[in-house]
Amino acid sequence: MNISQACAVTIHYQLKDDENRIVESSFDSEPMLYLHGAQNMIPGLEAELEGKTVGDKIAASIEAKDGYGEYHDGLRQEVPLDAFGDVEDIVPGMRFIAETEMGQRPVQVVDVKDDVAVVDGNHPLAGQRLHFNVEVIDVREATEEELAHGHVHASGQCDSHSASE
Repeated sequence: MNISQACAVTIHYQLKDDENRIVESSFDSEPMLYLHGAQNMIPGLEAELEGKTVGDKIAASIEAKDGYGEYHDGLRQEVPLDAFGDVEDIVPGMRFIAETEMGQRPVQVVDVKDDVAVVDGNHPLAGQRLHFNVEVIDVREATEEELAHGHVHASGQCDSHSASE
């Protein structure tokens, strides 16, 4: 079966940055499952996987616009430490959900100086070209339940399937 809209797909992947550093890899752990066409994956990689089948291996470089998007300077700002309420010891790497004009948005503390924290609402990989090595492990039709939920259910994790289904 070829990967197409509404397929449940299992892949192993390795992601590297432009300096050839490994950012993530599933090859030594559990593979990734996703529902093709449900926007569960960056658009550029999903497009590269379209039409592939079990056993296919691909190497793909995905530009920022087709990955986690371009970097937006406006999503980086200084926030007074007292805006964090009861949270003490604000340090780089901490993540929070910020209330913004566009609703809730995840942000990460990237620097702390005097009485302000610098937070960044960009994805950590925004603005970067991404280099993937991917192996297709499994492709099957998604169940009605998976389609309704918008994601793949790993074996043993389906919400309402009985053992006889």
